[in-house]
Amino acid sequence: MKIPKRLEPLLEDGLIDSVVRQLMSGKEAMVFVVRCGDDIRCAKVYKEANKRSFRQAVDYTENRKTKNSRQARAMAKGSKFGRQKQEEAWQSAEVDALYRLAAAGVRVPTPYNFHEGVLLMELVADADGNAAPRLNDVTFTEAEALAHHHTLIREVVRMLCAGIIHGDLSEFNILIAADGPVIIDLPQAVDAAGNNHAHAMLARDVNNLRSYFGQFAPSLLATQYAEEIWALYEHGNLNLDVQLTGVFAGSQLPVDLESVMREIEDAREAEAARLLRLQELE
Repeated sequence: MKIPKRLEPLLEDGLIDSVVRQLMSGKEAMVFVVRCGDDIRCAKVYKEANKRSFRQAVDYTENRKTKNSRQARAMAKGSKFGRQKQEEAWQSAEVDALYRLAAAGVRVPTPYNFHEGVLLMELVADADGNAAPRLNDVTFTEAEALAHHHTLIREVVRMLCAGIIHGDLSEFNILIAADGPVIIDLPQAVDAAGNNHAHAMLARDVNNLRSYFGQFAPSLLATQYAEEIWALYEHGNLNLDVQLTGVFAGSQLPVDLESVMREIEDAREAEAARLLRLQELE
């Protein structure tokens, strides 16, 4: 097969020995099966910004910092140099998250190298040694669905304990390896403590799992793991040994109606005073 241009430097530098085949082409990257000595790995080749459809939403990039002030200014202005640096930062976000999560023991592909827009990592395989299928391509029994859901909820907790939320977790970026689910595709991963949308993103990730596995195990549809996990995290009680129930009662404190009415009245008086001041200035 024709060697993709962006893989040529890896061949020249001896990071890979040959390109076996293309594995898939997605909205943000193409993935190739490559040979590295006696090992079979995969190479994720990021598409250039103008050739991919995934939008770098501000919700994801919020609070991502660059230490280089020149690059930060260029990124803010949207210059050609700034867009290039923003693209590099977007790719590096996945690489950084992957290394952090692998070190924390999260079920993600093992990363090996990142070189000029190409991420070299483990090829996740099924029991026969073939590339593992995506979750959405597999049908499960109720027992299997419950088991995989349990595994993935524990992985979400492990990720959050490491300070990271996937941000786009669904049946389309989870592989079913020989030993269970493996989470992939992390360029949109967010810092749980530094992103104002972290709670909503965690809820979406967890509820996507609930909806998908609920097709096979309807009892999951009534669970509230997202609310339970976030409440534990907010109060500093989330850890790897926590026993989750999927039940969340929420706050049961009575509403102080009198205090609420006082706040409303104070707001009305403040607004009336503001309008009066405006009239006096005219």
